[in-house]
Amino acid sequence: MSDITYEQRRGQIEDYFDRTAVAAWAKLTSDAPVGRIRATVRAGRDQMRATLLSWLGEDLRGKRILDAGCGTGALAVEAALRGAQVVAIDLSPTLVDLARERIPSHIAHRVDFHSGDMLDPALGTFDHVVAMDSIIHYQTEDAVKALATLAERTRRSMAFTFAPRTPLLAAMISIGRLFPRGDRAPWLEPMSESKLIQLMAQQHQLSDWHSARTQRVSSGFYKSQAMEWIRA
Repeated sequence: MSDITYEQRRGQIEDYFDRTAVAAWAKLTSDAPVGRIRATVRAGRDQMRATLLSWLGEDLRGKRILDAGCGTGALAVEAALRGAQVVAIDLSPTLVDLARERIPSHIAHRVDFHSGDMLDPALGTFDHVVAMDSIIHYQTEDAVKALATLAERTRRSMAFTFAPRTPLLAAMISIGRLFPRGDRAPWLEPMSESKLIQLMAQQHQLSDWHSARTQRVSSGFYKSQAMEWIRA
């Protein structure tokens, strides 16, 4: 088990994305020109978002979707354009404000933006939950517990991404941890796919769920794996 709690890591992530990185994140998620490295990250995120949306389907009318870790709202917008009612939540109030500014006016009524914890039960129940790059900073055990909590309020499917455990990624993270704490982002926590599945199978909230599709995206400095779980 991690020596840092879910709540402590959540606070670090909120502080980083709401203060340190908000300008860079706003630029990365826009159409503004970026450097070569960030361009690969943008392309990877675009590919991953398209993958998760393809799993949801083209017609989302009548579906209620949680965009857990919505950032600047790109996935929420696409889901709303397909007819979904979306609850979009992020730890960073600044990014959520930016998402509200960017959403096209003709679908604004279909997206309910919040800043806060994606596990808040007050958000209600959902047909589908999507968590793109929002559990990647948590230890595997904590991420699994969060997903199990979300499953209790989800009727059909959960799609989420994680940082796949590879030697290269582990080396990059080890080097990054040598930098002073104030100069670095909350580091990724690489996960083993087999361990993730094993731990999820042990959660009683997931007793009637099973793993379905999986897809890895590798684009320069963006390396992420999507996984879908479906309620039986």
